[in-house]
Amino acid sequence: MTSLPPGSDQGDSPEHPAPLLCARCGIPAPGPHPVTWTCSVENGTPVHFCDTCSRENLRSIEGRLDSAWW
Repeated sequence: MTSLPPGSDQGDSPEHPAPLLCARCGIPAPGPHPVTWTCSVENGTPVHFCDTCSRENLRSIEGRLDSAWW
């Protein structure tokens, strides 16, 4: 096995972006930006949730929104 130089990890380059993982269950996304997944910005960092975790935690997600959003 060959080692890659620092900064050349195949998962983080523009040609090979890191796979999108659900922040709750860790399942990988079926594509680069699945439309059924939820994206949230927490502490300035975008996090993604799969459709199953999003559905199971919908009340918690809505509870964090200001009432003007719903």
